[in-house]
Amino acid sequence: MKLLVFSSITKKVIMALAGLFLIVFLLVHLGINLMLLRDDGGAWFMAAAGFMSSNVIVKIFEVVLFGGFLIHMIYGVILTFKNWSSRPVGYYKSNQSNTSFFSKYMIWTGLIVLIFLIIHFMNFYFVKLGLVAVPAGALDKHDFYNMCIRLFADPLYSGIYIFLIIILGFHLNHAFQSAFQTLGLNHSKYSTCIKNFGTLYSIIVAVGFSILPIYFMFFFN
Repeated sequence: MKLLVFSSITKKVIMALAGLFLIVFLLVHLGINLMLLRDDGGAWFMAAAGFMSSNVIVKIFEVVLFGGFLIHMIYGVILTFKNWSSRPVGYYKSNQSNTSFFSKYMIWTGLIVLIFLIIHFMNFYFVKLGLVAVPAGALDKHDFYNMCIRLFADPLYSGIYIFLIIILGFHLNHAFQSAFQTLGLNHSKYSTCIKNFGTLYSIIVAVGFSILPIYFMFFFN
């Protein structure tokens, strides 16, 4: 595959662009999910979910999205293993590297995010495709509103969901800053602004998605 023979710099740039694309998508996804909080029986949420499921442009975007996921993950793994192989002997002292904690362990937080995505797809996307049976309480494979209520009412599922979302937030915080640095868009004049904006973004995403299970566990009647 030609994608795999690019230089390391090219791989990093492609990975950064794919990551920024996914970062923008998460805000759209969060906006739709927050419609679940409206006291309208899921009308707004189901309308948005129905549009996302039927619109041709969105379906094309869906393919691009999966491509972005795959490129980001494949290049992340390739670059990580290349970095490990270029430094086969670990540092004599654990604090000898100036790399931040989450920068060192991006591959592992990324793996946790992948686990989250697999769980998420099995509970929603694969149900829509007919690969997983429609869960009890849902009217059909497109009834994402009742699927969400059933899942988020379960304390175990919600606890795991919140934990994984927090890990996603840490992953996004470093990924946001790293993407701008890779693309050469960091500068001493506004690097602090980018860092703060990335932190704010990751907090908004983590808190925004965590509000949903908390609401359905404790406040939804």
